[in-house]
Amino acid sequence: MQRRDPLPRRLLSRLFNWTASRVSGIRLHDMNCGLKAMRADVVRGMGLYGELHRFVPVLAHYDGYRVGELPVNHRPREHGRSRYGPERYVRGFLDLLTVSFMGRYRYRPLHLFGGLGLLLGIAGTAVLAYLTAIKLGGAAIGHRPLLILGVLLVVVGIQLFSLGLVSELVTSQHLERRRERERDLHVDEILP
Repeated sequence: MQRRDPLPRRLLSRLFNWTASRVSGIRLHDMNCGLKAMRADVVRGMGLYGELHRFVPVLAHYDGYRVGELPVNHRPREHGRSRYGPERYVRGFLDLLTVSFMGRYRYRPLHLFGGLGLLLGIAGTAVLAYLTAIKLGGAAIGHRPLLILGVLLVVVGIQLFSLGLVSELVTSQHLERRRERERDLHVDEILP
């Protein structure tokens, strides 16, 4: 397919599509193509808001559907001006992060927050252990910025890990309620 857009737009689009493919794990040539065709059941359960309509293929992929693309003809704009500028790429990238986060970590938030929390906590503990060894050697550590960094890393690590645990509780409660609703939908009659 030959794009008929100005060079800067083609370059930004190519960069965005490359980034979106790497972040989402689904290889498509053009995430921003307005022409999307799918069965109705694919989008029926999707909670699309904002500008997430761009990422319907990514959301469908995360829901277990097969996703593919076909080449389409690109025609130059005949009327009006495009309102598609660099700021929309920024919003699109933020939406991509949202979609990727929800797709990968919706049902296992502790894997993300707990992993980051452990990493930061271990780094902070290593810094504080180093400073403890220096202190035991007789050096003053009270005015070192490294002390503040070590404490900060440990505190933020604990907060992220705690956030992951709370997120797991919320997720498990949500899934339990969904199972109860589905079980209630399958009950035809309750016998005494």
